[in-house]
Amino acid sequence: MNNALIAGVDEVGRGPLVGDVVTAAVILDLKHPIEGLQDSKKLSATKREFLTEQIKTYALAWSIGRASVEEIDSLNILHATMLAMKRAVDGLSVRPDHILVDGNRCPAWDYSSEAIVKGDALYPQIAAASIIAKVARDNEMLKLHNQHPEYGFDKHKGYPTAAHMAALQQYGALHEHRQSFKPVQQVLLEQHRTHPKVKIK
Repeated sequence: MNNALIAGVDEVGRGPLVGDVVTAAVILDLKHPIEGLQDSKKLSATKREFLTEQIKTYALAWSIGRASVEEIDSLNILHATMLAMKRAVDGLSVRPDHILVDGNRCPAWDYSSEAIVKGDALYPQIAAASIIAKVARDNEMLKLHNQHPEYGFDKHKGYPTAAHMAALQQYGALHEHRQSFKPVQQVLLEQHRTHPKVKIK
């Protein structure tokens, strides 16, 4: 498959308590290799921003997909992630011949594909997808932080850190919180006990 169009697909945001799950699909141009592609978690924010610009400039095609908080709550996080991956691949301007998906399963789709555990450390296409997905989601968390600075989304990006849990207890859950996730459910139940008008999905 030397001349095949290989897309890498990865997700960011399965673990957080807030916000969309974001995925990306990238087909790299082998004539324009991009230096420094690796697992997005091993890169600094500055390096990720730089590489995102490189990927968007030199890749043959790239696309970002997402599933909303409402979709996560109704489908569950795994099925919402699969849906977001399908949306990312369907959004590519070039149809891939084969797809490499980071993780242990692929969505149900009509593409030739394989799942690769820790693929973002093995394949530059998956690394590129992980980088642009993380930059997109982190930027969304920064916007949410600007709207609700008391939660500290700029630091923990919605993950269930001690600081986030303390903010949830103190300020309650936002519309952007995933109500199907247990820590959020518990806070909503407490809110409902003290304020019965608080709605729980």
